[in-house]
Amino acid sequence: MPFTLATWNINSVRLRADLVTQLLREEGPDVLCLQECKSPVDKIPFGLFKALGYEHMVARGQKGYNGVAILSKLPIEDAGDRDFARLGHARHVAGRLENGVTIHNFYVPAGGDKPDREVNEKFGQKLDYLTEMRDWFREETPQKAILVGDLNIAPREDDVWNHKQLLKVVSHTPIEVEHLGETQDAGKWVDITRQDIPEGNLYSWWSYRSPDWDAADKGRRLDHVWATPDISNAGHGSRILRAVRGWEKPSDHAPVFASFDL
Repeated sequence: MPFTLATWNINSVRLRADLVTQLLREEGPDVLCLQECKSPVDKIPFGLFKALGYEHMVARGQKGYNGVAILSKLPIEDAGDRDFARLGHARHVAGRLENGVTIHNFYVPAGGDKPDREVNEKFGQKLDYLTEMRDWFREETPQKAILVGDLNIAPREDDVWNHKQLLKVVSHTPIEVEHLGETQDAGKWVDITRQDIPEGNLYSWWSYRSPDWDAADKGRRLDHVWATPDISNAGHGSRILRAVRGWEKPSDHAPVFASFDL
């Protein structure tokens, strides 16, 4: 069953419902995973998406913050969620397709501004969240699974616009990269985007603070698509829709796509 999947931090699904529908109309992924929906589940404008053929949704939400949702043309069942680091946040949800593939949709905490857990509680929460993800994957080795989402870390030197300048900036610090690497290794996850595009600078996020984000191009690859080794060879066609960052009143993230022949 071939299918195309996309992940996108939408930064408010209600505020940007028209952008979601535009993406669904123009690109038509079989599955779209959204993060930072900032909405209770019952307030997500599911009717708009259902009218476009996305008849299935698995989601976790909360008012004004966080929130993750999986929209699907394909039948998908709720496969649960986990509250990593006991934050009480809607940051993870899983759905299982009829072919047995489980899709994990994650929104890892951003971590605040200072990369020091002694002075910044949010940074500590981020590290703890990743540690608990790692431990879960060690205890229950994932199989036939895809992990996507805004992981809020750009791990490689070519995942950021300037490696040296960002070494002390949250999202690219060595300790974050190490924690993400341990999490990835624990589940033997394969980075599908970099499997397809192994070389060169690649970004999925550009700050709202940049007056001309496109020309300045000070981006980071914070959004990821991973797969377990048993299905990673089926992944292909990875791309980041940079142009979406330039749509009217956009999210600061661009959607990341991959296809799987399963």
